[in-house]
Amino acid sequence: MSVNRIEYSEKYADEDHEYRHVILPKELLRQLPRNRLLSESEWRGVGVQQSRGWVHYALHRPEPHILLFRRPLGTDPQTGRVDPELKRQALEEYKHQFGLRQNSVEK
Repeated sequence: MSVNRIEYSEKYADEDHEYRHVILPKELLRQLPRNRLLSESEWRGVGVQQSRGWVHYALHRPEPHILLFRRPLGTDPQTGRVDPELKRQALEEYKHQFGLRQNSVEK
């Protein structure tokens, strides 16, 4: 089954969101609507499995079988809602990872 061949990237982040991309087998493209973002029920319907809070946010036109997802930093994977403490921790990790000072990414 094609669902077994869905590939998931590692997560990556900026100061606002975490991101990941999902690579679908090209034969699954026939099941997807063209030229628009997918709802959660649509991407889950073709077998994409990820925790709550992820949103298909952009089309990668050169390779439409690659789905681009993001969610706000600090999103609780169980509820899909931003948790202030998780957000604080995620921002600290982001700053530590990139050697940024305290005030350089705060808004």
